[in-house]
Amino acid sequence: MNFLTLGSWALQTAVAFAATIAFAIIFHAPRRELLYTGFTGGAGWLVYVIATASGSGVVAASFLATLALAWLSRVFSFARKAPVTVFLICGIFPLVPGAGIYYTGYHFFMGQDALALDKGLETIKIAIAIALGTGIVLSLPSFLFTARRKAK
Repeated sequence: MNFLTLGSWALQTAVAFAATIAFAIIFHAPRRELLYTGFTGGAGWLVYVIATASGSGVVAASFLATLALAWLSRVFSFARKAPVTVFLICGIFPLVPGAGIYYTGYHFFMGQDALALDKGLETIKIAIAIALGTGIVLSLPSFLFTARRKAK
């Protein structure tokens, strides 16, 4: 790992952070939560980049990134007393396989059925990985996401 790799990861994370905040504005997230939605999206993308650099495929990397951002969404939800969907929907934005959907349709309409099928299956796998990661974290008990306070 060299300086250029770390710089690339930092730049990608910063872009994901900014893009997530921009989506949160469009999504009409509460103004006081914008910074936290950005952290959620940036953290998810950073996990995705590290996982792909470590040799994981895009499906496994999407799953791991979704676990991380869903966990962070639940933590922010309890800490900020806001609905988890504010952080989760906005934070998932960088991971959604929009390009995969586009290229599936492109190859389909260009008559390249094998490429369309390949890209379509990969896109469906990523979508399932995102759904599974979200479902797993959201099904965990809430005490895992709150800070323990001692009674006086």
